[in-house]
Amino acid sequence: MKYRALVLKLLSGLIVFGSWEIAGRIPISYAFPTFLETLSALVAITLDGSIFLAYAETLQPLVLGIAISAIAGIAMGLWVGLSSRSEWVFSPIFVVMQAAPLAALIPLLVMVYGIGLTSKVFVVCIMAMPVIVLNTATAVRSTPASLKEMATSFMARRQDVLLKIILPAASPVIFSGLRLGVSAGFIGAILSELKITPTGIGDIITYSRSISDYPTMYAAILSIILLAVLFLNLLEYLENYLFEGNNRGYVSD
Repeated sequence: MKYRALVLKLLSGLIVFGSWEIAGRIPISYAFPTFLETLSALVAITLDGSIFLAYAETLQPLVLGIAISAIAGIAMGLWVGLSSRSEWVFSPIFVVMQAAPLAALIPLLVMVYGIGLTSKVFVVCIMAMPVIVLNTATAVRSTPASLKEMATSFMARRQDVLLKIILPAASPVIFSGLRLGVSAGFIGAILSELKITPTGIGDIITYSRSISDYPTMYAAILSIILLAVLFLNLLEYLENYLFEGNNRGYVSD
């Protein structure tokens, strides 16, 4: 099963990158380089160290934003999931945050917090936190009532029900929401660098586009995708390791 999943992922990558190479050779646009040209540019910015300096800037708001979103989002999701009043009050707020056009909110954040790290962290949180909160709340509400009733019948305290029944049952879905939040956080981090101040990877993208160095521009974008895929696969591996008995929808070979 694991090897088949790996083969399918590699095949998927081969199809995507092969199609990219063909589209670049046609070409579909003068501003669309081939995959090999992009890969060559990625190697060049890696060897000269510029990509590492860029990610040193990009990872600051990303890591801070995701850490805040994970801690505050799971706590808020538990509160919303456990209290019907909190659900009525806070769920619509996070639904609106998830649906709101972030590009329209960025100028407001810049007016309030300036163009520094704070605004970028807020952008990451706005992207990541609603996903984590809503998934956590849904997971808590989906805990089988029979388990909670059984614990109550055995004189379990409220905190025991939360820690020993609700959290273990909801953990797989909470972790899945965390993965989705991390994915959204990556989008928020890059969007903040493109819309607020061109720093980090956003600076490479903006500068390369301004001088028509499209292979380098696409190389920076490709590096973001590869980093996000790597990070999400690590989280998926950790999720499967922690909740192996709760995986559904898979049939062992």
